[in-house]
Amino acid sequence: MKQLMAMALTFLRIFSRDRQAIFFSLFFPVIFISVFGLIGSAGEDPIAIGVVDGAATPLSQQFIAALATQPRFALTQGSEDTLRPQVIDGSLALLLVIPDGFDDELAASTLRVIAVTSQVRQLDLVLPVLEQALVDIERQLRDTPPLFTLQLEDVEARPQNYLAFLVPGMLAFVVMQISIAGSGYNIVEYRRKGILKRLFVTPLAPRHFIGALVVARSLLCLLQLSLLLGYAIWILEVPLAGSLILLYFVILLGTATFLSLGFCLGSLAKTQQTIMALGNIVTFPQLLLSGVFYPIDILPGFIQPLARLLPLSFLADTLRSIAVDAATLTTLWPQLLGLTFWCALFLFLATRLFVWKDVAA
Repeated sequence: MKQLMAMALTFLRIFSRDRQAIFFSLFFPVIFISVFGLIGSAGEDPIAIGVVDGAATPLSQQFIAALATQPRFALTQGSEDTLRPQVIDGSLALLLVIPDGFDDELAASTLRVIAVTSQVRQLDLVLPVLEQALVDIERQLRDTPPLFTLQLEDVEARPQNYLAFLVPGMLAFVVMQISIAGSGYNIVEYRRKGILKRLFVTPLAPRHFIGALVVARSLLCLLQLSLLLGYAIWILEVPLAGSLILLYFVILLGTATFLSLGFCLGSLAKTQQTIMALGNIVTFPQLLLSGVFYPIDILPGFIQPLARLLPLSFLADTLRSIAVDAATLTTLWPQLLGLTFWCALFLFLATRLFVWKDVAA
């Protein structure tokens, strides 16, 4: 145990002297998630629409005043010749033209809507909102009550936003990155420099070397995840619904899984170029398919079953279930079983593939 802890402290000292590694592994994820925090905290902007009062009657002025009270819209009044170019250049979502003769509350009127029809997605969002606002305004002008109202009963007051979805995925991604980099890349570098070959002839047992590397990387991973999690909870105010202890247990299991994967890659690769290529092949598909930045459900149907079986998918889904849905061990057993399977498989392969003496020519 003394040899193992002494070696682990040595690995930690080596890491503490690498400023670039400290920045990219500890502070870069904080900067990255801060950008998404700023994006997610931005409020929804009102829809910019132009209004042309072609009637100039008390009823049209009352209609425009009622429309201006709608918080969903930002109104700009003017002539059609002035406002039409703003629709074309995108400054206004659409232009609403009140026709001449808009002076009878009981008579139906047709309002012209001028828009760039090629912007189909934008119109699909704006027009339903505008139509609903016109119905509300019509009821106000005619003093007629609505036929029915909706009463919302909130059964779960847990906020759901993109940042709350993103943080658990980022935690899973950071676990994968620091674990693979800390095992596979280091193993290749130590073997290339002959460090493993020299350690092999010392009284240090292989299990002490591997155990020390696992302990050091696990501590670094916990430090980084604690920093990222604390920043998200206390600075960005992302809620944590589940158990913090269970969250760290899953993090440790994920760390063991990807450390074992890193050892496999480090045993297969003989040069830094090879380990970088293998690392990219393993990490980038998982980053895109494992639901880190967006739900797996939006992927094409034929990819979803494969995406759900990836080790990063199990880790991200488990962490998200704990952080967002307050899941417990009794409900997480399928994800934990899948993550444990990958951990056992990678550990078995790592012990079979790991070599001490081979050095690249």
